Amino acid sequence: MKATLLLASMIALGSAASAETRIGMITTLSGGGASLGIDVRDGFLLALEQSGRDDIEMIIEDDERAPDVAVQLADRMIQAEDVDIMTGIIWSNLAMAVVPSVTAQDVFYLSPNAGPSQLAGRGCHPNYFNVAWQNDNLHEAAGAYANTAGYTNSFILAPNYPAGQDALSGYQRFYEGELAGELYTQLGQTDYAAEIAQIRASGADSVFFFLPGGMGISFLRQYADSGLDIPVIGPAFSFDQGILQAVGADALGVVNTSQWSPDLENEANVAFVSAFEEAYGRIPSLYASQGFDTANLILSALEVADPNDDPDAFREALRAADFASTRGEFTFGPNHHPIQDIYVREVVQDGEIFTNRLIGVALEDRGDAYADDCSM
Repeated sequence: MKATLLLASMIALGSAASAETRIGMITTLSGGGASLGIDVRDGFLLALEQSGRDDIEMIIEDDERAPDVAVQLADRMIQAEDVDIMTGIIWSNLAMAVVPSVTAQDVFYLSPNAGPSQLAGRGCHPNYFNVAWQNDNLHEAAGAYANTAGYTNSFILAPNYPAGQDALSGYQRFYEGELAGELYTQLGQTDYAAEIAQIRASGADSVFFFLPGGMGISFLRQYADSGLDIPVIGPAFSFDQGILQAVGADALGVVNTSQWSPDLENEANVAFVSAFEEAYGRIPSLYASQGFDTANLILSALEVADPNDDPDAFREALRAADFASTRGEFTFGPNHHPIQDIYVREVVQDGEIFTNRLIGVALEDRGDAYADDCSM
């Protein structure tokens, strides 16, 4: 009930006569990736609700995980709804379809998730900020961890779309061993029998995979059922709260990498986790923390300048990142992507809940591999 009331109260801002800033959120709210978009939305709305502001109008739409739908929604929001800021996209193929068009129309875009390499490098833009990470980052950290764990023959797999390609590139950038195999799967795939058979026959001493949302649930369940005992490593996207509750004990002990964890002991994160659980009745996910941070970055910049009246000052305020992030301290690099620590986490059980616990730091103050290609 609390979650329903919170969402209703925030969407009601869409009709507020006093609204001065219009934010368009296009995210995935239906289908296999809905839990990711819902968490970004809920984290974002919680931050707005906590701010107490009544001068922000939210327009929220479901992209149905379809690039053509996302493009149509973005065009309508800019041309008919006159939004000042856009956000929300989960999937990198949708970001590649939408972000360049948005920034070309002098609208600010803040990504709470997707961080494709193309937009970090040559496709960077002064009005584009990624508040979460560049796609490769968490995978780079997994490769670094694999070295410390003594793995020398990893089998790696990911979906065949921009984030999946960045994932395997990122892992190999820091991983020092050999590859027992490398596979690209279909985006949205649910049957991994053939891939698991190849892993079994490969002689691998470890498996790295990036399969977010329902893909990760399907793979982990089938991997456990197969009886394979080769250790797996992955980014947080494959071991987040929603996935863990669906997979259960089969994920216990798995190591994954993230710039955030619910047990990070900074003041902002402790307060966020408590408030999110109170509002929505569940432990926040990585995606929820990123939605929350994105909203608070926007709010911090709005305290300094209006994006229409003084876009240069608003951009500088975004670049300053003067807010308390749930991940702790971070800065933006020259391509407007974070420079931050990437942590190592382990899947644990706390009562009836499966969650992650911090066990170390994989990479300190990591930026990204594409900033030098950005000409800003």
